Amino acid sequence: MRVLAVPVGSTEQHGPHLPLDTDTRVATALALGLAAARPSVTVGPALAYGASGEHAGFAGTLSIGSVVLEAVLVELLRSADAFAGVVLVNGHGGNDTPCKGALRELKSEFENMRDLYIVYATYWNLAAEKFNEIRSSPAGGMGHACEMETSIMLAKHPDLVDISRARRDGPGPHMGYRVNDMLKPLPFTLINEFDEISTNGVIGMPEFATPEKGEQFLEAAAQSVCSLIDEISKWNFQERSSA
Repeated sequence: MRVLAVPVGSTEQHGPHLPLDTDTRVATALALGLAAARPSVTVGPALAYGASGEHAGFAGTLSIGSVVLEAVLVELLRSADAFAGVVLVNGHGGNDTPCKGALRELKSEFENMRDLYIVYATYWNLAAEKFNEIRSSPAGGMGHACEMETSIMLAKHPDLVDISRARRDGPGPHMGYRVNDMLKPLPFTLINEFDEISTNGVIGMPEFATPEKGEQFLEAAAQSVCSLIDEISKWNFQERSSA
């Protein structure tokens, strides 16, 4: 089964200690790891600009917005019908709505293509159970430029990390219902801009980061994406009886 993996990232602030393209670098590393483990996977060029309007209060963020990102994904994946599967490997939470919107549009457009599966996955959701086993920080420690992202960047691009400037910020365990953690969904919905909940652009506790954890996070995420690809190769639920 030929599968196209497209890293979907962003160009946005990642606190004072990480580069603007952190999300894109991480998503790309995962997609390349997937291709190394599964020769049937082809990695497409990364989408380096995403829907990052919530980070606009911090310098350096470049966002194309939800509407444009959805349109770009639809146009891109219209030409992917040579593959039996497409996986959007997402590295930025703000891309969630446009990615899902693109899949809905393409599902309608490709209604008669029963053998094509287009899947969107954010890697930390796929690997949540394993990530919880690796992390050292409490709830509130992993959100943005946090223990996990900082660890991965220390493992893959240590020259781009200024760990001396890493400082925790954002809603932590002391804030009750407002604690913000990528592995602990909030029990309610509230839309925040980043500069409303963080003074330095960080959500989480980067001081817990180590290169060793970075390798573990990457391996856990890669295994989870590989498992997804293996599942897709067995799917046939889109096939329908002609009767």
